[in-house]
Amino acid sequence: MKFSKMHGISNDYVYVNGFTEKVENPEQVSIFVSDRRCGIGSDGLILILPSEVADCRMRMFNADGSEGMMCGNGIRCVGKYAYDHGIVTKPTLSVETKSGIKYITLQIENGVATGATVDMGKAVLRPRDIPVDADGADFVRRTISVQGQDYTATCVSMGNPHCIIFMEGDPMELDLPAIGPDFENHPLFPERINTEFVRVLDDHTLFMRVWERGSGETFACGTGACAVAVAAVLNGYCKRGEEITVKLRGGDLVIVWKEDGTVMMTGSATHVFDGEITLPETL
Repeated sequence: MKFSKMHGISNDYVYVNGFTEKVENPEQVSIFVSDRRCGIGSDGLILILPSEVADCRMRMFNADGSEGMMCGNGIRCVGKYAYDHGIVTKPTLSVETKSGIKYITLQIENGVATGATVDMGKAVLRPRDIPVDADGADFVRRTISVQGQDYTATCVSMGNPHCIIFMEGDPMELDLPAIGPDFENHPLFPERINTEFVRVLDDHTLFMRVWERGSGETFACGTGACAVAVAAVLNGYCKRGEEITVKLRGGDLVIVWKEDGTVMMTGSATHVFDGEITLPETL
């Protein structure tokens, strides 16, 4: 199987060109290639496929083999791959995902895509649509109990469900592997949840640390950064319509929650290397 290793601010995936390669069992292949000791090493697998409704189609699988709806960092790299490999020849493209068609404007330098702005669509706030097992028009500043401790949470979906916890202290001091799984699998979240722990640095800057469902802690999460920016506006920390820089362990993303409800995300897309790997016969 031929592949490319790419990352968006250190959120790294193995990318396979589905126009020329066929992956029979992507769930198990994702588990195999994601292994950082015995595989290629990644946060998961992303397939770039033909589409009947967009320039290409993206399927993303987490490190545990579960399929995700979308990946904000991954879709920038999909755009980069499509442009750099001639799947598209223009700096604007559409990508079909399980959470709808997303539109990308690439940043081109010397004929190569280096980053992108992605129209991530509108934030979903109704609990049942996120999904969160709760009633009401939104899930903002509500209490959730994990390991006997109460947290004030705001939940947002950006194609993937997110639970955002704003905190006074440094998120880097959290024992995230100890508490992340209990947030991920909390009974409130029927499809599990991604959890972001956030410190407000100023009214335009946030720092977040993320525990992703199916992958554990990652250095970045694009849909998570979008959800965090929306949550920061809902909680009065930032202003709608203005650029918000979300700092993650792997780098920065710039997010704008527009007045029409659309969320725009801008960030880098980086190629690491290309390779070819022989998959076990069982795959």
